[in-house]
Amino acid sequence: MTPDTPSAPKNPQSGQGHRPEILVVDDKPNMVKLLERIFESDYAVTGTTSAQEALGLMAARAFALVIMDIKMPEMNGMDLLAQCKRLRPEVEIILITAYGEVAQAVAAMKAGAYDYIQKPFEPEEIRIAVEKALEHRRLVDRTQFLERAVEEKFGLQNIVGDSAPMRELDLLIEKAAETDVTVLIQGESGTGKELVAKAIHYTGRRAKSKFVPINCAAIPKGLLESELFGHVKGAFSGAVTSKAGLFEEAERGTLFLDEISELDLELQVKVTRAIQEREIRAIGDTKDRPVDVRIIAATNTDLQSAVDAGRFRPDLYYRLHVFPISISPLRERMEDLPLLVTHFIEKYNKLERKNIEGVEPDAFSALTGYSWPGNVRELENAIERAVLLAEKGRIGRQLFMDILSTKRMGAAVYRPRTDLPYRDAIEIVSNAATEEYLRGILRKHEGNVTRAAAEAGVERESLHRLLKRFGIRSEDFKKT
Repeated sequence: MTPDTPSAPKNPQSGQGHRPEILVVDDKPNMVKLLERIFESDYAVTGTTSAQEALGLMAARAFALVIMDIKMPEMNGMDLLAQCKRLRPEVEIILITAYGEVAQAVAAMKAGAYDYIQKPFEPEEIRIAVEKALEHRRLVDRTQFLERAVEEKFGLQNIVGDSAPMRELDLLIEKAAETDVTVLIQGESGTGKELVAKAIHYTGRRAKSKFVPINCAAIPKGLLESELFGHVKGAFSGAVTSKAGLFEEAERGTLFLDEISELDLELQVKVTRAIQEREIRAIGDTKDRPVDVRIIAATNTDLQSAVDAGRFRPDLYYRLHVFPISISPLRERMEDLPLLVTHFIEKYNKLERKNIEGVEPDAFSALTGYSWPGNVRELENAIERAVLLAEKGRIGRQLFMDILSTKRMGAAVYRPRTDLPYRDAIEIVSNAATEEYLRGILRKHEGNVTRAAAEAGVERESLHRLLKRFGIRSEDFKKT
């Protein structure tokens, strides 16, 4: 996918593709006509002898390039340049200058012009200048497009949820992105710690530089120091060439140290010094090298307990714990489940070119009753598999049964929560059982409330009140 912006055709003579629009501004009609003749076969050219008219045209149309004389009776070239850039900051401008105006043209380039051409000029000379300017415009547009695409993929909008814990998380991400402060992200496996780290990086001041992740638990301890700090040639057996480490690779960007608790104590000393002094020393080197790197660390363990147990250095803990962010497990924010399910269905509909509309009510009830020990990652995997297997319409409960077995469901739904007062814990269990019963009896009678009420032994209006309380619609169970 490429941005829909003007660019120079690869083969101008072919006549294929979009024709970039060029505006020619010169107070001499003959010069306007000459430039129109030079470019009319390859580009859409508009000419004018009036600076004011040129500004009006620019306000109405998005020209890719402006060719203008540096000396105009209505307005000098510097003023016209400034007005053009104010109207269209992205437009490329080529100035036409006479002998003796070169110093002014150089000043104009510092003010935003792309290039200048000195009179008299050959047609091929100005053609080359225009092609280069349009190519520069295309590259800038492409870069901006990619930056927007990266932010859309990793930005704050990908942190899905509207619960109180997620609103607080969004606020912390925004605050962290405004600074270069060291961040420690804590949360269970599967909660999205790397996603949060990327959101901080790609919405922050270092977004145009690299985000370099490393999982400290995935690399053998003997190799991890070399991965982080690099080594010089001959530093150890097998070091036949020098190698830069990830601290240097992340220069001016962000180094994400996932599972930071897995660092051994000796390596923790070097990481602490790198954060504190903003210097590193490669293995086998005798000199320190300055680094400009933002550190974001993550762990699924309690680092304070690791410090108390002597497994983690307190000085590194305090260096990391400057801006702590905790991510709540999915079971503690189940109100976000509908948003997450919808988000993942849309995501995999797009990737797999499917048109799944959602999940059946009984399937959604099963999802809400499960404790999700693998958190959002487990939910995403379950939705991805279900979308792949579903033929059309809504996803049924049977497509989730590989993880939502009866035994696991029962343990998840009906296990009292001992972290709550007795009345609250019993109410949660009672509500879960009631909702399951209501959905089951409606499914049995295909949404017929009268028959369901008769079998349940309650008044029809009483059953309606219960359904309304639990947000259950009888029409969702009727066969079409």
